[in-house]
Amino acid sequence: MLSKFAESNLSLNGRFSVKSFPMATNRFRNKLFLYYSILFIVFAGVTIGNQFYREKQSRITSLNTSLDDIVNIAHTFIERNNIRETGKFTLVDSIVLLFPQPELRITIIDKDGTVLYDNFVNDWGTMENHFNRPEIIEARLEHTGSAVRRSGSTGKTHYYYAKTYDHFYLRAALIYDIRTIKLLKAGTGYIIAMAALFMIVWAVILIISEKFSRSVTLLKDFAIETGKNRNRLPGYTFPDNELGTIGREITQIYGNLLKTRDELSVEREKLFSHLSVLNEGVAFYSFEKELILANQHFSQYLTIISDDLNVTPNDLFLVKEFEPVGNFFKAQVADNKIAFDVPMIEYQITAGAKYFSIRCIVFADKSFEVIISDITRAEKNKRVKQQMTSNIAHELKTPLTSILGYLETLLEHDSIDQDKRKEFLSKATIQANRLADLVNDLVTLNKIEEANGAYSFEVVNIKSLIREIAENFSFSMKNRNIILLNEVVDDVYVKGSRSLIMSIFQNLLENAVNYSGTNTTIKIVRFKSDSGFHYFSFSDNGEGVPPEHLNRLFERFYRVDSGRSRKEGGTGLGLAIVKNAILLHKGDISVRPCSTGGLEFIFLLPESSH
Repeated sequence: MLSKFAESNLSLNGRFSVKSFPMATNRFRNKLFLYYSILFIVFAGVTIGNQFYREKQSRITSLNTSLDDIVNIAHTFIERNNIRETGKFTLVDSIVLLFPQPELRITIIDKDGTVLYDNFVNDWGTMENHFNRPEIIEARLEHTGSAVRRSGSTGKTHYYYAKTYDHFYLRAALIYDIRTIKLLKAGTGYIIAMAALFMIVWAVILIISEKFSRSVTLLKDFAIETGKNRNRLPGYTFPDNELGTIGREITQIYGNLLKTRDELSVEREKLFSHLSVLNEGVAFYSFEKELILANQHFSQYLTIISDDLNVTPNDLFLVKEFEPVGNFFKAQVADNKIAFDVPMIEYQITAGAKYFSIRCIVFADKSFEVIISDITRAEKNKRVKQQMTSNIAHELKTPLTSILGYLETLLEHDSIDQDKRKEFLSKATIQANRLADLVNDLVTLNKIEEANGAYSFEVVNIKSLIREIAENFSFSMKNRNIILLNEVVDDVYVKGSRSLIMSIFQNLLENAVNYSGTNTTIKIVRFKSDSGFHYFSFSDNGEGVPPEHLNRLFERFYRVDSGRSRKEGGTGLGLAIVKNAILLHKGDISVRPCSTGGLEFIFLLPESSH
């Protein structure tokens, strides 16, 4: 287990102070010592074994030399006394006694392996053929040969040394007893010296391992602690050596990294905050086309462009409108040339009643950014500014002209009967109310656009709000045989101005009741919640409007059929109020034709946890 770490504090220049502490483990030192010991033991073992083998071989050689002298003397004796020709091999017994080796055995063997003489066996003529004895075979091949084996003639174990001559083999042998074994055995003095040297080296290795392992163990503990707690710099005092210097430098570098990471975290939070308040949809993707980051508007715009409520930023390259982005990125990846300018592609698309600008920027590491800008408002603002004066004058002039006409008629014609006079006054009142509604709607629009702080926000339950609005239109819906499907679940809450949210659903419902026709169905549903917003769909299966009018439905005073709209009592500002009220709540709205007929309005309002 690691010991408790001392706290350390970073100063402004990146330096830190540490407090020393006892190491909790010496496992690395033990392993290092073990490895050194094993290496030294293997080296010492090989050295001792080699020396032991060489000394043993030296003793064997010495013994063989001694026995070689004996067989040479015996051969000289045999040759000078013509013993081979006379067959008087027993004369060899006279020289055996001259040698100092006790129980020395001399054997004379013919070239065919027949034993001609053996001073240990009286009846040597009955002995087995020695042609295939190991020492004889070796002497036949190498001129001399030796072997340790049990004698079949005497039943005793001997050390044999044989040498070949022109006409026979001469073999000398000693009984392999304690004296012979001791004679061939290597001395133990070298082993004792090596053991003493090993103990000295072992102690030196222990000291070296302790000093070397301390720095390494500290570095290991430092790595483990920083891995467990990446937000704190553990404190250590490293030894004053090369590894200690490395440890101090690594700790210093890590402290600087912590400081840099904290600074980057602050900048990252700034970036996230900035992206969340942007009106543009922004998303960053890696080289592998994997999503890194996307803001809420990007998801919203992607839903509108793809015409798919379930699409996500991860599905960007499955949307056909973004094929140019995919092709551009592929071309940039294939081009290995160094780009001095930032590669970028920009184009515009139309989705329903909206216009979008698409931009893609490829960075040096082949990651890229996709930006979706809603340019619908800018286009519409241009037209609104151009038509605002004429539209207001026209809309105000129509009811005023009617009111003045009716009043002038009444003033100039006293003979008008009472019923006709009452009818003219009623029509003038209707036009006056229409003029009042028009002024009220204009005031509401201006208040939304210019006096956002005038509205207090509260938690609003959407399902109950829709029920309340539906009651106001129950008579009109019954007369037109219109069915309202309120499929918003009970726990959907919105944070906003209750009056403005009510005007959003009220204007949409009034618009659908007045212009969708008869025998239709109106459906309201919350289909998704994402990034703090509820996504709503308001649709009907009525008559709808021609596609060329969709882009202008939210304009002030715009009417698909002006005569019919005025007949129904509309001011031409209902959908403009809807859009501006939604924008006030940081949401957005779009409209598109339904596959079953009619229109579908898609908009989002801020979510509340109530």
